[in-house]
Amino acid sequence: MSFREFNYTSLDEVISDAQNMNINLDFSRDLSILGKKHNISGYIVPNSLVFHPMEGCDGNFDGSPAELTFRRYERFAKGGAGLLWFEATAVVHAGRAYPRQLWLNENNISEFQRLFSKIMSDSRNEFGDEHNMVSIMQLTHSGRFSKPDGKPAPVLACHNPYLDEKQNIDPDLPVISDDELERLEETFENAAVLAKRIGFHGVDIKCCHRYLNSGLLSAYTRKGRYGETFEGRTRFLLNIIDRIKSRLGKDFIATTRINIYDGIPYPYGWGVDKEDYTKPDFTEPVKLIKMLYDRGVPVINVTMGTPYYNPHVNRPYDKGGYIPEEHPLKGIARLVEGAAQIQKAVPGMAVVGTGYSWLRQFSPYLAAGSLLNGKATLIGYGRESFAYPDFAKDILQSGGLNKGKCCITCGKCTELMRAGAVVGCVVKDSGIYAPLYKEYVLEKSKKA
Repeated sequence: MSFREFNYTSLDEVISDAQNMNINLDFSRDLSILGKKHNISGYIVPNSLVFHPMEGCDGNFDGSPAELTFRRYERFAKGGAGLLWFEATAVVHAGRAYPRQLWLNENNISEFQRLFSKIMSDSRNEFGDEHNMVSIMQLTHSGRFSKPDGKPAPVLACHNPYLDEKQNIDPDLPVISDDELERLEETFENAAVLAKRIGFHGVDIKCCHRYLNSGLLSAYTRKGRYGETFEGRTRFLLNIIDRIKSRLGKDFIATTRINIYDGIPYPYGWGVDKEDYTKPDFTEPVKLIKMLYDRGVPVINVTMGTPYYNPHVNRPYDKGGYIPEEHPLKGIARLVEGAAQIQKAVPGMAVVGTGYSWLRQFSPYLAAGSLLNGKATLIGYGRESFAYPDFAKDILQSGGLNKGKCCITCGKCTELMRAGAVVGCVVKDSGIYAPLYKEYVLEKSKKA
């Protein structure tokens, strides 16, 4: 069955379509497992639901959180998920994807501390002291997608003809040197120290969606210490994890949100079959994740694709820049089964699954079925958190999601990001973001 927009009126319709297409998705109408607690490095996550790291691009130009940042995280804190995976926060100015992307440094740490304190107090005030939400900060360098001052300023791990063409990158642009990467390892380590001072329970060394660290994993054509071989391509991530564990100890969580499949032809894609890039090959991702587990990484957040090249792989949708050749349920199954393969290979690690938002009000049943069948330990929601920040509270306290509050995967939040505006849900949070969409997207489109 080819692509279709979401128009299901019952869970039975979803199940029937999946069966007719021989798609393996596990559903359960018993959602109680989503309330299960988890112990991660001594921190008790009060349920099995996670806020994925979603960038609002609404910080101040100095990298500190601004008014809309505080507003978003107040909504998240009162939303009920047990694990808050805090959004991508740059470790250097040159690594910011947008001028308003958060950037953690010594000069603005007090504002991050104020935000973190408010998040935790809002959560406790809403749910009581027994709901001690765990928080992990994602640290990033945007690499080829860097635009710290509003114009493209790519920092390349390696050249990639598919992405270079998409971005109009000069084939003669130099790649980042080995010495620069080695200095960045220390920068990530120091940012982790700041995150711990703020109060975060851990950090994520972002390694997904073809940002700098993710680009290194597929740097088969790169020469030097950080390329070609498996050891070279994984060196940057592993060195940073080792630095953080050595400096901050076993009780501070060091982890990563990592691509396990790029969906880009070999030798320019990671986790892909060498003969058919549309098929995953998890051999190297599994090998790396086992090494991370052996280093004391207790939890991992897995994802696929990149929103800049193949967003239907990254997040199945109704509206986007193109119509995919596959049904969204196939994309969901690829994400769910990918997480399942990692969970099976490393059973002691808590795997955060992704890919649920397209199913709207029926997504909790897939989430529960995935957990019951050992396909993940925790379930993350991304776009849904913009549209429906209290999704976890409704699942756990009301027994499901209100279809009128769900994300409709229309892509307008992404359009805002690409237009350089602050980001949120244009449809479900229209009082704030609909005027911005009109100004930055619709009016600019008319002028163009």
